[in-house]
Amino acid sequence: MSLLKNVGTIGGLTAVSRVFGFVRDMLVARVLGATAMGDAWQLAFMLPNIFRRLFAEGAFASAFVPLFNRRMNEGQSEARRFAESVLSVLLPILIAFGALALVVMPWVVGFFAPDGLAEDGENLAIATVMARIAFPYLVFMSLATLVAAILNSLSRFAAAAAAPILLNICLLTALTWGALQPDGEATRQAAAFWMAVAVSVSGLLQLLWLLFWMRRAGFRLALAAPRVTKGVKELGILVVPAIFGAGVYQISRFIDLFFLSTLPVGSYTYLNMADRWNQLPLGIIGIALGTAILPALSRYLGKGEADEASRLQSNAIELAMLLTVPAAAALFVSGSAFTRVFFAQGEFTVDDALITGTVVSGLVIGLPAYVLVKVLTPNFFARKDTRTPVYTAAASLVVTVGLNIVLVPRLGVLALAIAGSVGAWVNVMLLYTILAKRGFFHLPARVFWRIVRIVLAALVMGAALWFAMPYGEGWFAGSIDERALAIGMILLVGLVTFTVAAVALRVLDKETVQRLMRRQG
Repeated sequence: MSLLKNVGTIGGLTAVSRVFGFVRDMLVARVLGATAMGDAWQLAFMLPNIFRRLFAEGAFASAFVPLFNRRMNEGQSEARRFAESVLSVLLPILIAFGALALVVMPWVVGFFAPDGLAEDGENLAIATVMARIAFPYLVFMSLATLVAAILNSLSRFAAAAAAPILLNICLLTALTWGALQPDGEATRQAAAFWMAVAVSVSGLLQLLWLLFWMRRAGFRLALAAPRVTKGVKELGILVVPAIFGAGVYQISRFIDLFFLSTLPVGSYTYLNMADRWNQLPLGIIGIALGTAILPALSRYLGKGEADEASRLQSNAIELAMLLTVPAAAALFVSGSAFTRVFFAQGEFTVDDALITGTVVSGLVIGLPAYVLVKVLTPNFFARKDTRTPVYTAAASLVVTVGLNIVLVPRLGVLALAIAGSVGAWVNVMLLYTILAKRGFFHLPARVFWRIVRIVLAALVMGAALWFAMPYGEGWFAGSIDERALAIGMILLVGLVTFTVAAVALRVLDKETVQRLMRRQG
């Protein structure tokens, strides 16, 4: 299957999930708003997700997939024994950590709660209960990551990409139920509580969904007594540095939480609502690319086909820039238009939407860099090098924290977005420099100049949007018809100008499409 088709499969299903996520966030904005209860929900949801990303997605999958693929070359029975031994050790670790987290949750929530929430005993207690209820999501999703990694290694990408849709369906159901409760604070509390329940329920449903498709693929896992086999030791040697690498990023998230706790009530909500717009292209493009190329890179390098691995890496970078640079330019200029159109209603005011739009602009400065990190790190993971990304991520964290210290007192929540974006670009530069110095990858000149043309086309589009924005100013927070017309105008101007500029600059031609459609190992 080609890189473009693999990314299309993963990205398309991720897009469906992200659409559900947008609907969810629109309802969250209307029901909870940028209030103390809104911040309580955001904090309760962020805590299990931070640890999920630490223990599961990036760290575990990046170490597990190359080892699993190597054993698949020896036969499915060998791969099954390896996966079962990993499961036997992973499950008790997750249960023990989850139990500890439930015990210390009041102190964790109290430490990271913003001043307005920390001083409200009732809402703080509700936030703690919600965090405890939502935390089992970590256990379910860590196990689901193991199953998803197996499916991805078998080139069955669709089931894992579709699983997050279940999260948003559960959250939408809970949010709707909560919204039907009496108006006022009771509505906000009921909605937030039932969403916390839905988070854990969705984790269980996603695990069951993936287990079903794994069995359909002819692969089954049996529970066994914990046993540290040679394979588990090998995975541990690789996964510990990967966890530290993911941990660097998650440490930065905890640092964000610390700085957010010093800002006014609503800051959690502003940052998370803004991040939704950043996560849309990041999830559809960056995560899809990283997921699609890791198994292929592992196979190429395992067979000693370095030229094919380099070709795949070049194609992934080119495709990433083609899809993310225009999205970043459009959101940088028009972020406030999108946040007003989709979020400004009910408890979420126009002023709240404008602040969120400003944060969107700060976040998308780093959007191409966030995606490039997802595209470059598989080159290290496929070589069983999980340490180097730790060092580069640590260096970028130092830059990010330094900027936060300097900028947060001056710019507030916007500073967190800008600092994270700068840190992401530092990470990209370090990753590429190391790959080039080691002779693992050099960006071909033709790809470099194509990226330059993509940037130029995006700048033309950005300029057009800048001039078009004032014409829709009165409609962005108007009636439903006015909002639809306004956002339609923005999309049309962006699409037409980028297409014309891209054609004029020969950004995409027949040869490029054929190259991206070429089958990957």
